[in-house]
Amino acid sequence: MKATSIPNHEKTFFKTGRDSDGKEFTLTKKAVPIKGSDQMMPYIHCRPKNGDASFYYHEKNTKTQIVLHFTVGYLKGDIAALSRNNVHISTPFVIARSGEIINLWSSAYWSYHLGKAAIGGNTNGSKRTIAIEMSNIGFLKRIGDKLVTVYSDNDVYCTINDTQLYTKLDMPYRGEYYFATYTAKQYKSLIGLLRYLTAEYNIPMEFLPENKRYDVVAEEELVNFKGITSHVNYRSSGKWDIGAAFDWKKIIEGLR
Repeated sequence: MKATSIPNHEKTFFKTGRDSDGKEFTLTKKAVPIKGSDQMMPYIHCRPKNGDASFYYHEKNTKTQIVLHFTVGYLKGDIAALSRNNVHISTPFVIARSGEIINLWSSAYWSYHLGKAAIGGNTNGSKRTIAIEMSNIGFLKRIGDKLVTVYSDNDVYCTINDTQLYTKLDMPYRGEYYFATYTAKQYKSLIGLLRYLTAEYNIPMEFLPENKRYDVVAEEELVNFKGITSHVNYRSSGKWDIGAAFDWKKIIEGLR
């Protein structure tokens, strides 16, 4: 899908409440107060119309960490993938490129999101963390003057001249140079969501040192770390999220 088509794609989901699998959702605009401040966090309460809640576990655990991901997809497909019947791979939050924060289930519960090879174990790690997905296609492949997605060499995302739509790294990150950018509205919403979650669950607004932020972290250190991390800290290969093209500085400065 071309990057320029994404806004209309997302508007269609918010208008119809239907994901790419045809599942229908009830979408309700809500807002919650952020503890310790006079701010509110707006979000969209998103629940399957058929009442299905089989894609997460109704079990509460102490939360010590927030893990950032990107979806490698577009919003309707993101929602479909994270709400499949009896497939316990999901996250409570997805942030659309429009900046809308979509809540699929209570962040007090849990579902798998780290993967079987996760440092410290997928089950224990998923239970004690809160996952946030940023709707983003991820890395891009250059073919001539076009940048295409992981799904097909014919799936053009943008051209090499559309520099606002991608980031080219000076050095490859896990073998890749080109990554789709995030929108300013996504960053703003992520900052608000992190403020809410850190206050709600008493999670420190702490980040890994920059030299450890983009790679796996030793198990004992990672398991005991309290703060904000990303998927690549748990996986040595096969994952790029949230990656080197993500603007950590914007988030850190926005929170502090």
